[in-house]
Amino acid sequence: MTQSQTSPTAVAAPEPAAFLDVRNLSVKFPTDDGVVSAVNGMDFTLDRGQTLGIVGESGSGKSVTSQALMGLLKGTSAQVTGQALFQGKDLVTLSEAGMRQLRGRNIGMIFQDPLSALHPFYTVGHQIAEAYLVHNKATKKQARAAAVDMLGRVGIPSPDMRFDEYPHHFSGGMRQRAMIAMALICEPELLIADEPTTALDVTVQAQILDLMAELQQETNSALILITHDLGVVAEVCDDVLVMYGGQCVESGPVDEIFYDTRHPYTLGLLKSMPTLTTASGKLNPIPGSPPSLLALPQGCIFSARCEYASMVADGLCHKQRPEFTAEAGHGTRCHLGGEQLLTIRTSR
Repeated sequence: MTQSQTSPTAVAAPEPAAFLDVRNLSVKFPTDDGVVSAVNGMDFTLDRGQTLGIVGESGSGKSVTSQALMGLLKGTSAQVTGQALFQGKDLVTLSEAGMRQLRGRNIGMIFQDPLSALHPFYTVGHQIAEAYLVHNKATKKQARAAAVDMLGRVGIPSPDMRFDEYPHHFSGGMRQRAMIAMALICEPELLIADEPTTALDVTVQAQILDLMAELQQETNSALILITHDLGVVAEVCDDVLVMYGGQCVESGPVDEIFYDTRHPYTLGLLKSMPTLTTASGKLNPIPGSPPSLLALPQGCIFSARCEYASMVADGLCHKQRPEFTAEAGHGTRCHLGGEQLLTIRTSR
């Protein structure tokens, strides 16, 4: 007789914890003019092998979120609260020494501007090899071999020769590839890419995205892709988190975000994208500007720019901030439900 037959009731096994579990993450910066609320109550999870896209306008809090996860705000005036559980370790409360052990080895980051992220006084290969030496017991010869191999894997020709060249000898696309090589030299389990294809032409952009997807598949790593390019998101992401004014206003699987949009801001982003039919005509930008993070509005933070705010009874959008509600993995922060928004849109 098996154990399950002798037990009167079977105890369900606990669900496995998420690889990365971010709960109520907030970042505030005290200034002479007041407190800047850069990130307000962010919640999301990410599993191994998955890609999460974080999108939104400049100033929405995307990069600050990544800096908080990387522990780059420790030792500054920033006030970081909440939790960011990475394999059971809280990145918010972890000491700087603990973060140094994780950075590079367990968590890698591709910065937005490789020219400013790479040190101009050291060769590209030296910087990649140094990242390898920090987290591995290896000789300089072994570190060089690992760096040359990684430069070749990211598509840099003649990697043994390019190892000894300086950042200014590389083109923009090659510098970005070198940044990816540095981020991946220790095969991190989590990779954060902050606008990795900014200022690159579309051909190089496609190559970089294909490279990241290929390396992610090889290592089964998790990827957070921060971008303003919804076309990139549609191509490479599994889930999407839309940020506005330091808050998540909508999140869900990529197909649902694009084809079952439930927040007016997300809808505005999608409508502002150029298409084959609008390339030679007028675009549809979202009117107005994002709110000041020094003084967020009392009600919905998007209400001043929202074309649907007047359709909500009693001016609720301007008085009360909506709660974030989710159903079947698709969540939104709006007084209008997803079905109401769809009804209004189709009736026009």
